[in-house]
Amino acid sequence: MSEKRDTKNPAAQIVHSLISAGGKVGEMIGVKPPAPKKLNRIKLLFSVVNPSDEGKLKEILDETSVALSFTFAGTGTARSQLLDYFGIGESAKSVVISLIPESDEDAILRVLRVKMALYLVGKGISFTIPLTGISEITANGLLKAIATKTAEGKKMTANQTATQERKFDLIVAAVEAGRVDEALEAARAAGAAGGTVLRARSLENDKAEQFIGITLAREQEILLVLAKRESKLAIMNALSEKVGLKTEAGGVIFSLPVDKTAGISAAEEAEMRAEQNEEKHE
Repeated sequence: MSEKRDTKNPAAQIVHSLISAGGKVGEMIGVKPPAPKKLNRIKLLFSVVNPSDEGKLKEILDETSVALSFTFAGTGTARSQLLDYFGIGESAKSVVISLIPESDEDAILRVLRVKMALYLVGKGISFTIPLTGISEITANGLLKAIATKTAEGKKMTANQTATQERKFDLIVAAVEAGRVDEALEAARAAGAAGGTVLRARSLENDKAEQFIGITLAREQEILLVLAKRESKLAIMNALSEKVGLKTEAGGVIFSLPVDKTAGISAAEEAEMRAEQNEEKHE
């Protein structure tokens, strides 16, 4: 079936012909095909902030976009100087996970940096994690609020992948309660700047424990470490050796990919702002 063209608009026909011909002539006179688009989707925004800033965080999310958020209490350790990436200062932390539209990801992180002053030490950190699935009702509900938006596609070279663009990973270590200091020390010795700790409880995992060959402690603590990608393996190996399943701590250790961040450090923030400025001028 032949493609229909607008015979009433000669200019439109010329532009169409230039683009169809490969775009070379068109680019020479300023005619370029539209930027690639991709369907919008939902991502997970992970924020660690001071409890007093929890309400402000949700207010910013609602003003900037639409977000379905859940919060739970996190605690630091007695050695609060270890809490670099996750904020130095208060030992109590609010850990907030929010489902957000990907099209608003950059805007949300940009507003959080400014309005919550995440570039200051101790104010907190936010980062996004890709999701492999989400309930249709939840996704449709959130995307309905921004139905006119799409996520901008980015051109990538042949030797550049989304994985290579990521600079950080979230390392998760679930260990027996009372052993988290050992985990922190091992992670720190391997290059981690610090982390934050959540109280947890192991559920009835008898079936899984039979296959793993070990019984997990019921009362546990979860250590979260935001690590640079090049340091991830060293930190995970150190954790496995010190508090892994073959130790008395019985730790379960895994990592999650991190897409974008806000509030890591003043130097990192300056670097990211420079990259954003370069993208705008391209």
